[in-house]
Amino acid sequence: MERKVGITTIDNPFDYFEDFNNWFLFDIEKGYYTCNKIARLSKTFEGMSEKEEIEEVERAIDRLVEIDPLDIYKKIYKKHKENKSKDINKGTISDD
Repeated sequence: MERKVGITTIDNPFDYFEDFNNWFLFDIEKGYYTCNKIARLSKTFEGMSEKEEIEEVERAIDRLVEIDPLDIYKKIYKKHKENKSKDINKGTISDD
């Protein structure tokens, strides 16, 4: 089982993973611009693997939480189940 990592503020009532659009609108209305801050702190570049990019964004989230002078940010997690599919012809289950 994999996990997804995100960030939120202590006052945002919307779920970052399940209701990102409302989470994002609330964040902008409050003037936090969290996604912009993560983009500035992360050192991603073309040619990075998806895994490397995910790790770099997580590093940027950790850094933002660390340097947050207002102590409003928190790192959040969501367990993500791997997709399994059943091959009807072979009767086996495989990862997609």
